[in-house]
Amino acid sequence: MTTREPEPRSRARRLVGVVLPVVLALGTAGGGLVYVQRTADEADRTVPTSLWSRNLPKPGKDPAGDAAVRGRSSTPMSRLLLPVPEGYRLGPDIDGHGNDSEVGAKEATQRMKDLGRGLAGKDRRDFEKRVEKLGLGGLAHRSYLADSDELVLEVQVMRLKDRKYLRGFHELDRGLVEWMDLKKGPKIKGHPEAVCHMFPPYIDLDADGAEEESGLDGMRCTAYTGDTSVVIGAVATDPLDTSEVADFVKQQLDHIASPGEYV
Repeated sequence: MTTREPEPRSRARRLVGVVLPVVLALGTAGGGLVYVQRTADEADRTVPTSLWSRNLPKPGKDPAGDAAVRGRSSTPMSRLLLPVPEGYRLGPDIDGHGNDSEVGAKEATQRMKDLGRGLAGKDRRDFEKRVEKLGLGGLAHRSYLADSDELVLEVQVMRLKDRKYLRGFHELDRGLVEWMDLKKGPKIKGHPEAVCHMFPPYIDLDADGAEEESGLDGMRCTAYTGDTSVVIGAVATDPLDTSEVADFVKQQLDHIASPGEYV
């Protein structure tokens, strides 16, 4: 008797709740690398994640107007996020924080501190001190689901109160990525400050507990401008269309530079 191979969409539903937060988390300072390793090693990939156990959201009418379809634009931070473009809709709830949300400085700082949970003792205390010195001013994020149901993206924008830390923050992030020897992704036209990397094939467990490739690809891009840091994570069924993701990243960075053109 042969076992039917799971459909790509069902694999995405089952795994993307684990993979996408891992792809994004690396961008949040020193504990990110530990978090990536720990999550990848300890995640129970045999059980559907709660993030994908519900039906994926679909566009609908809302008393607030366009917010249910294109995303919120009621605050300075939310206006930095790319309104949902043609060919996409608002995506899934990612990592328990909704699909279109914003937090202030206190919660943003705590979220980043939580990423150091893989560290112990003095290392964790030092990490938390570094986080406090960053002077986070707030964080907003939005997830996007392609109409094909085979590509999920999430954008995180974060503001630092002191710009002098922003470049160092991204240099640390890039150092971690280089240490992991990740393959470089596509360049983003018009944005030389943006850097993209590809993640290796994500490993799943079959019914017998043996390792196998999950059929999901990941890509991650970072950039910074002014006082704003941007991290964009993408997860897709294999193979990931890097040109499609690069175009999305360009739209997001163009939007931050000239938000009025995308409203």
